Amino acid sequence: MKKITTVLSLIMAVTLVSVSCKDKAASKIVADNVESATDRDEAQKQLPVMSFDKSEHDFGTIAQGTPQETVFTFTNTGNAPLIITDAKSSCGCTIPEYPKNTPIAPGATGELLVKFNGSGQNQVTKTVTVTANTEKGTELLRIKAFVNPKDAAQTAGPVK
Repeated sequence: MKKITTVLSLIMAVTLVSVSCKDKAASKIVADNVESATDRDEAQKQLPVMSFDKSEHDFGTIAQGTPQETVFTFTNTGNAPLIITDAKSSCGCTIPEYPKNTPIAPGATGELLVKFNGSGQNQVTKTVTVTANTEKGTELLRIKAFVNPKDAAQTAGPVK
């Protein structure tokens, strides 16, 4: 008997909640809020797009320890200001220089300078990860070179 009373009480509570929620939902919608939400959603779709002239640069064959640098030119092909917040290389031998936190208008171009100190031996590939307010959030750039080691006679010192 106690179980039946509990089940009936539960059924009555669910019925009461269901009936109280049957107010017309359409009457609660405020037209101004709908328009404001539509504008907000449209604004969120407007994003910058970072388009690079190249995503990889090959320095070719270089002598070990010979500094190199290249410029990656990019254009904001989106419809909102582009802001680069960070650019990090895969190692300390590569240093990116970029317009940090500087808005780049739609249609405008910018430059990212990458300096490589020429360390390593043989085929070397380094990456630079660019973080920006784009839909993807990051862009990946690569530099590569074939690094010839220094002449062994130069590094061995004088012969006694």
